[in-house]
Amino acid sequence: MGSNNALVRSVPAKDPPIRGYARVLANLAEGNGRRIRVAIRGWPGAIPGQFVMVGAGAEASVPRYDPLLSRPMAVYREHGPGEAGEAEIELFYRVVGRGTALLSEVGPAQRVSIVGPLGRGFPLVDCGSGGGPALLVGGGTGIASLYEFARALAEAGRSVVLLLGAGARDDLIGRADFEALGLELVCTTEDGSDGIRGLVTGPLETRLAEHGSAASVFAVGPTPMLRACADLAARYAAACLVSLENPMACGFGVCLGCAVPRAEEGFSLVCRDGPVFDAREIDWEGLP
Repeated sequence: MGSNNALVRSVPAKDPPIRGYARVLANLAEGNGRRIRVAIRGWPGAIPGQFVMVGAGAEASVPRYDPLLSRPMAVYREHGPGEAGEAEIELFYRVVGRGTALLSEVGPAQRVSIVGPLGRGFPLVDCGSGGGPALLVGGGTGIASLYEFARALAEAGRSVVLLLGAGARDDLIGRADFEALGLELVCTTEDGSDGIRGLVTGPLETRLAEHGSAASVFAVGPTPMLRACADLAARYAAACLVSLENPMACGFGVCLGCAVPRAEEGFSLVCRDGPVFDAREIDWEGLP
């Protein structure tokens, strides 16, 4: 986009989401998080940046309504149909409460409820390319939204730089997968246990200072990190898309719990209008 003032739009799904159950293939600890791989029949395929709503724990013979709500999780990786003709997807999550604690106890062959893919993902064309690199910035579990996007951009011939930030080495989820893509990878940790010591916005500013408006920024992570990325992109007149991580209950625009203030007026729903937005659409001052 660079000097083009038009907003960069996220991409809606081509096919409707499915609602059903996924068969768990693996659910293993990885660093300070967990990687769960599930098989789903009828999976329509996700656009990079889309997410799913996953039930809190395994399906039981007697329905459980506590916890009631599903948890939103980015689609990290997709794999072709397995032996049973089911698509397989991988998700990352951290155990932060009762729901994710129950999910961490689910074993192979058990089933979890799933709805998705949901939301609007990253655009693979007309995505603000000014001739410079696509700077993909991930923080914390936000890293999970970037793998398929990075792979798709690279296959489309874009120059890609992956900037992954975390508190410590064990928070850099999926690092080996990103290294295997063969793209330029820069890691930062706040405690200096891996890569560059400090925040991921440090090397981001270095790249923006080098490429200016020719670069494009695509950021996923905690709100303070996203706002810092948006500010840096604006300073260097670079395109910037952000994927918000607001809590949500339904995932498809009914509960209105994920509303965010727009820069002009009104509100957008992260689950329905996002999670990917042009950074200029968001009223950053109005976010908690």
